[in-house]
Amino acid sequence: MGDLPVLGAAMCVKHLSQHRDWLLELPRDLELQDFCDWDMLESGGDSLVAEAKKLLDGHEGRLGLHGPFWNLDISAADPLIQRVVRRRLDQAIGLCAKMEASQLVVHSPYSIWDYNNLDLHVQSRQMKLDMIQANLKDVLAKAADIGCVLVLENIEDIDPSYRMDVLKRIDSQALALSIDTGHAHYMHSCYGAPPVDYFIRAAGDALQHVHIQDIDGYADRHWNPGEGVIAWEHVFKELAGLESNPRLILEIMDVANLRKGADYLVGLGLAR
Repeated sequence: MGDLPVLGAAMCVKHLSQHRDWLLELPRDLELQDFCDWDMLESGGDSLVAEAKKLLDGHEGRLGLHGPFWNLDISAADPLIQRVVRRRLDQAIGLCAKMEASQLVVHSPYSIWDYNNLDLHVQSRQMKLDMIQANLKDVLAKAADIGCVLVLENIEDIDPSYRMDVLKRIDSQALALSIDTGHAHYMHSCYGAPPVDYFIRAAGDALQHVHIQDIDGYADRHWNPGEGVIAWEHVFKELAGLESNPRLILEIMDVANLRKGADYLVGLGLAR
């Protein structure tokens, strides 16, 4: 039992009181999701940071933040849009410093369109990598300084190797991979991507973060495990072979009832 991975969760600060006892009973990893909002990024979030730190007194798990993602393409090529992208990332890493968070979740820029068109023109794949590297350069340097890692989450990714190409190109200890199980299964069901366990296998020990959510294959449901169709035994079998100890973060739409999904995985003997 002690060798089983410990589940963590994603939530906003307003939900911490409800789940505090569960978060503190084991060293459960936590991802706070308030700080991706542009108003929070602009204001600096000092009052919410103070509230979160008070509620997390005694928390022994690892802490991460979900980074900004609305309208934010980290492969942006237009210099004017690049300034927005870089500003938001800079603000997010500043909040990581305030919260002493060691991870920042960032969305992949690869799209369904890219899968069939990225190699249509000779330089397209290289140009996209160039832009990603340029847009992440400063934030990765700041992340390294504060001991934080950006984890690149699959969104519309059909080919799981694309994000690995980013890691190979940038080669920074402050950049790793994230897998969202629901996103992976959605792309598998609707667009022919590999199944979730293949995404995990492809990431290998570059994987440092997992969003755990279940879906029916039609939409990005963010249901509790057991409410959809994902084959969790196979997912956790692949996770068990990793040495990178990724954070296993329940990211559930119905945050008030996330314990239901946790209990389901515990009942299958897959996690604690």
